[in-house]
Amino acid sequence: MMLKVGIAGMGTIGGKVADILDQGIPGLSLVAINTRTIASANERMRNFRRSVPLVMPEELAQMADVIVDCVPTQAFRSIVEPALRAGKIVVTVSGAALLANEDLVDLAAVHGGRIILATGALLGLDAIRAAAEGEIFSVSMVTRKPPMSLSGAPYLVANNIDVSHLTEPVLVFKGSAFDGAAGFPSNVNVAAAVGLAGVGAKATALEIWADPSKTRNTHTIRVDADSARFEMTIENVPTESNPGTGKITALSVVTTLRGLVQTLKVGS
Repeated sequence: MMLKVGIAGMGTIGGKVADILDQGIPGLSLVAINTRTIASANERMRNFRRSVPLVMPEELAQMADVIVDCVPTQAFRSIVEPALRAGKIVVTVSGAALLANEDLVDLAAVHGGRIILATGALLGLDAIRAAAEGEIFSVSMVTRKPPMSLSGAPYLVANNIDVSHLTEPVLVFKGSAFDGAAGFPSNVNVAAAVGLAGVGAKATALEIWADPSKTRNTHTIRVDADSARFEMTIENVPTESNPGTGKITALSVVTTLRGLVQTLKVGS
């Protein structure tokens, strides 16, 4: 079986996923792309092995079996809604956008669509999901990022918090993953994913630190459940073009796509 893949967004994540799909993955075929940056997308695809058309969101939903969402949070619904109405599979790393558009889960159920939240820049979602089959007592997460990668976040702007000249770590947010995802939609999709996998974003505790000593985006998750107690830390190498996004994020999307067609899929 060959699954036809469409990509929405050709930025840091979408561009990398497109590159890898063009190189070839058995069972997957890149058939269409939606992007606002047409000139840069055409330049990136100049050396692709086969031509890929640039289309509107509605066309993307009709042409592809799987739509990979890599657009900014504010454009999430314009891509995902037509895909789900067409009964397609949506793969995304935007947990923050999912929290802001939870009705799309019901829409998927009505039309036979499916939403897959890829692991992204995180680890341990399989363990959290397994623990949630029993009883989870608490989930907390601490994110530490280089200040530059947090610059421009809505929460910082609204609260007039300047992180541009820090000389020591500063706690810039403490609250729930739900509120953190709203205040830092481009930075803590990981926190939203932890919330969705476990006890819910509103019950998941989150701290965000702007830490000038960090060169990597670092996330530590602690879970206490009746089945296990565990703590996990990941340090992600940032991409050159977008320090707020780890290199592993696009690779997580690729391995999610592979899992749709592989005979053997390792991990829940």
